[in-house]
Amino acid sequence: MRNLTLKQLRYFEALAQQGHFGRAAEVCAISQPALSMQIKELENSLGAPLFERGPRQVRLTDFGESFADRVRDILRSVDELGDLARASVGQLAGQMRIGVIPTIGPYLLPKIISELKRAYPSLDLHVRETVTSRLIAELAEGRIDMAILALPVSEPSLEEVPLFDEEFVLIRPAADADKPVPDREMLREMRVLLLEEGHCFRDQALSFCNLQGRQPRELLEGSSLSTLVQLVSAGIGVTLIPEMAVPVETRSAAVAVSHFAGPEPRRTVGMVWRRTSPLASQLQKLASIVRQIGEG
Repeated sequence: MRNLTLKQLRYFEALAQQGHFGRAAEVCAISQPALSMQIKELENSLGAPLFERGPRQVRLTDFGESFADRVRDILRSVDELGDLARASVGQLAGQMRIGVIPTIGPYLLPKIISELKRAYPSLDLHVRETVTSRLIAELAEGRIDMAILALPVSEPSLEEVPLFDEEFVLIRPAADADKPVPDREMLREMRVLLLEEGHCFRDQALSFCNLQGRQPRELLEGSSLSTLVQLVSAGIGVTLIPEMAVPVETRSAAVAVSHFAGPEPRRTVGMVWRRTSPLASQLQKLASIVRQIGEG
């Protein structure tokens, strides 16, 4: 067997993740024929097929599944060598891959990026926005360095650092501004708009409203907080959003913002990273910066 190259392994991982030659080639910034050739050479070197080719997608063979597990370990180790070199600098510099959930990203990231560019001009930020479960998987696979999300995540392999707490507020049609703020039991009888499955904020809102395991009178779903607020503005129902989202999401909507009576629903925003990351000291510095921004 000829020596395998890291380039081939990265191409293999992209194709395994995407399940499609065209999308994988786009991720790798190469042409589809070039990717196909590299994968074929890899399979010839190994003496066994890694993928089953279909007309619209490809899928891993049994051998490909086992190979993929080893490849992820190898690539993660290689990436950690790069992290070790970055850690030796002792300051925030070089590439930093940040993950963030959608109910935090649009509201906190602009301030974070602005501050980091000012304080650390040599820092090269790469941002990935997706739901918590995917961020945790990508952290484990070494595809991002850290993530900003709602705690706890309760993953033994990850370091959790609480940053700040924030309240959830009730968004109602503007015409309801003078009405009493509903309590949990009253919310159960209202048309509640929530994010779709997969968002941790949905689960937190369901828990506060005592809607878990039971169907409210009507429960509508949206793909973003912006959609939910605009639906409320149209008089369709009510929703909950994190306080950091209020200035952005309510500026062009005819809605009323109300605070619940105590104990208020809230979440803890924090950072997580791999316990084995050589960048731990730099990530602690980054956590301090994000904490100051969040608390400010």
